[in-house]
Amino acid sequence: MLDTMREDLRVIVERDPSIGRRREALLHPALPALWTHRIAHRLHCRGRRMPARLLAYAARRATGVEIHPGARLGRRVFIDHGAAVVIGETARVGDDVTIYHQVTLGAVGWWSDNERPAGERRHPHVGNGVVLGTNATVLGPVTIADHAVIGAQALVNKDVPAHAKVLAPTAVVRPVGHEPRLMEDLFATTASVGSW
Repeated sequence: MLDTMREDLRVIVERDPSIGRRREALLHPALPALWTHRIAHRLHCRGRRMPARLLAYAARRATGVEIHPGARLGRRVFIDHGAAVVIGETARVGDDVTIYHQVTLGAVGWWSDNERPAGERRHPHVGNGVVLGTNATVLGPVTIADHAVIGAQALVNKDVPAHAKVLAPTAVVRPVGHEPRLMEDLFATTASVGSW
């Protein structure tokens, strides 16, 4: 556990250009949420659900990051900024995943999840090396395969193959009286990878 926590600290120094050294990384907003989750997950797996939920609740109040104790996070997961990240109970996040702020790894909704057999997953599985852009929303028991990129503002409710990019349309600025051109519009809808 301590080795994993040291690794979490090292990843923040490596991936966040605003962090100069390890001591400064201790103040990274998502680190307490990640470390608390690692402890809460161990408690959850040992059947200590109430203490695990209390830890998760405290981390959410302190950091704005909500990770259910049942969710499984891999090694070297980097949550940048952390604000409003939500990761559901049956979610699985692989190694070397980058998660930007306002990302949701959620279920479809109680109206369909209550119909699922007990123990069936309700949340996404995210492969290794995946990047989840700002405000990306991944819903349901879908799989995001290794090294895929989910762009900012993208909504995903289907499986995504390895190395694929899922991009949301970008804003199009049209001056008054400007007639749209086909290639301009095509570029505008395919050029969005994120505001990271």
